[in-house]
Amino acid sequence: MENIRSLEIKAALKIMKPVGEVYEAIIDPGKMSNYFISESSGRMEEGELLFWRFPEFDMEFPVRVGKIVKDRYISYYWTNDGEESLVEMTLAATPDRSTVVTITEKSKNNDEAGLRWLKQNTEGWANFLACLKAWLEYGINLRKGAFDFLKNQCGTARIFL
Repeated sequence: MENIRSLEIKAALKIMKPVGEVYEAIIDPGKMSNYFISESSGRMEEGELLFWRFPEFDMEFPVRVGKIVKDRYISYYWTNDGEESLVEMTLAATPDRSTVVTITEKSKNNDEAGLRWLKQNTEGWANFLACLKAWLEYGINLRKGAFDFLKNQCGTARIFL
């Protein structure tokens, strides 16, 4: 068996909405505030440095936007445990006018800290996708109040981002 030296997260989910609508829900902070963040310093555009706030935490998270391809690909970098991670989101249109969203976050060493990151952020991306789906398909904000119990516990914030 091959020894895996680095770890990466991959999560995917089908959203029953056209790719353009899903894309806008991810890059438009007004829409993203319905299922993920509470506010952003701007729209996700290539090369921008943004600051995201989450409803549960009284702090800002810097986000450096990477490459953007309309209706197909979104990438950004954010800091997790003092290290910058690359997040890539690909959007694939399906014949039934739905969209498969695949999220990859790269990468950490295959050690105790890396395994903790893998577990926490895999859970976080699954939550992100479920919240995106619930809001786009049904108008429900699953995140509202869900993590209020974490207020004043900023050290655990990364578990749910």
